[in-house]
Amino acid sequence: MSQQHAAAPAPTPTTDAAVATVARRHDWWRDAVIYQVYPRSFADSNGDGMGDIEGIRSRLPYLRDLGVDAVWLSPFYASPQADAGYDVADYRAVDPMFGTLLDADALIRDAHGLGLRIIVDIVPNHSSDQHEWFKRALAEGPGSASRDRYHFRPGKGVDGELPPNDWESIFGGPAWTRVTEPDGTPGEWYLHLFAPEQPDFNWEHPAVGDEFRSILRFWLDMGVDGFRIDVAHGMVKAEGLPDLGNHEQLKLLGNDVMPFFDQDGVHDIYRQWRLILDEYSGERIFVAEAWTPTVERTANYVRPDELHQAFNFQYLGTHWDAEELREVIDRTLDAMRPVGAPATWVLSNHDVTRHATRFANPPGLGTQIRLPGDRALGLRRARAATLLMLALPGSAYVYQGEELGLPDVVDLPDEVRQDPAYFRGAGQDGFRDGCRVPIPWTRTGSSYGFGGGGSWLPQPEGWGELSVEAQTGKAGSTLELYRTALAVRRDQAGLGAGDAVEWLAAPEGVLAFRRGEFVCVANTTGQAVTTEAYGRVLLASGDVEGADGGVRVPADATVWFTTD
Repeated sequence: MSQQHAAAPAPTPTTDAAVATVARRHDWWRDAVIYQVYPRSFADSNGDGMGDIEGIRSRLPYLRDLGVDAVWLSPFYASPQADAGYDVADYRAVDPMFGTLLDADALIRDAHGLGLRIIVDIVPNHSSDQHEWFKRALAEGPGSASRDRYHFRPGKGVDGELPPNDWESIFGGPAWTRVTEPDGTPGEWYLHLFAPEQPDFNWEHPAVGDEFRSILRFWLDMGVDGFRIDVAHGMVKAEGLPDLGNHEQLKLLGNDVMPFFDQDGVHDIYRQWRLILDEYSGERIFVAEAWTPTVERTANYVRPDELHQAFNFQYLGTHWDAEELREVIDRTLDAMRPVGAPATWVLSNHDVTRHATRFANPPGLGTQIRLPGDRALGLRRARAATLLMLALPGSAYVYQGEELGLPDVVDLPDEVRQDPAYFRGAGQDGFRDGCRVPIPWTRTGSSYGFGGGGSWLPQPEGWGELSVEAQTGKAGSTLELYRTALAVRRDQAGLGAGDAVEWLAAPEGVLAFRRGEFVCVANTTGQAVTTEAYGRVLLASGDVEGADGGVRVPADATVWFTTD
């Protein structure tokens, strides 16, 4: 047992009571705004250049004042950091670079005291190759029970020199790595859909399910309010691990059901998990990171006896185009309504280029872009897209720094990059570091208030003018737009709740919909347009003015009205 495990606070009868103190209403998660914290890059308390739990804890009042309902933390578990913590060596320990279990406990308690909920990542598809199970599997050799907890297979070819099948890693190259056996000879191969340092668990083995049910209880007893499930569409592989017969497999992701993704058997796992979660008070939740071919298949993950929410990646990948947006909004609401789950809306996260940069570039470049584009255009569209997103029924996710209008850092020197996909050919573009640069808090300082000792990724010059300090109290700033929007969203009963919108007639390139006494108008064109004045203007992402009995909506802008 590690020292961290020994130091873990014992669950007490007050744990559930502490969770209950953050409850403001029933089914809070149906219209919650959830803020993603990437721990490495949020706030550094000890000046080592790396964000940590104490840094996050010190900034919780900022998140409360921003107006979010919950905070989702990317992994902070013990890890060799081959993939920024998504290679977990110990699911019940905090990596020393981030702090200790006692720090995590204090963070959870402080958040609850401020009315914030805490959601943590869980990574069930794969572990680190430094996990005790995997190290034991290597040491015990072929045929051992330990190897059955992962996908070990003999290779093909005369001497087993070829991978067991043709599956490719999401990070590029084959999805198999051959091991050297304890006697020094070339041996079996193991499956890793991501980096070689991330071997996939074999969920057919009962010990794997038992272990993760125990891990869930460990963190629930600590008081967390839910889990974001990494690669929720993974875990279960098609029987026999069949070849795909295609050597451009990455192009199929998100378009077809793969033998290693979105298999129907994964839903049995989540039904078991849901039984555990429902034992705990305080309305704890599961959120799925499920990349599926269609939003209809995504809906399978949020049936009443499974998970609560699933990320809407179809929406994230939609261009700033009224017709496309309306189509994905309708399809999302139509898919979620039969299963009784809320829609979710998200524009950025730690794996994609920030939307202020995506929208600054022409459509069709994907979600990882190395071009800065038109910064002013991108910010204008990003602000408008935010108001559109926050006006839709369901739950919204905000990635740290997007409330500051941060662009992606597209010109990081190659020598500072740490994305593992960057170092593997033919995989993902490998430029996720650009959205992970530590965020600025102050106008000046060695890391613009991130910490006292620089930052693990270099911040651009001029970052201070985008900082929290620079934007606080500044009329028209993106930060104040977010703060106002989230306050209005709380006050307006028509926002967030429900499962439908009433579309209104609008000029080409403009979206207009009503929700009770609330009306949202989003102009996705490059020209100002005049629309009906639907009542009093609540908020706008750009300057609006009256025109011929209507309202002149600027190019790439969204306006909120109330008819009360």
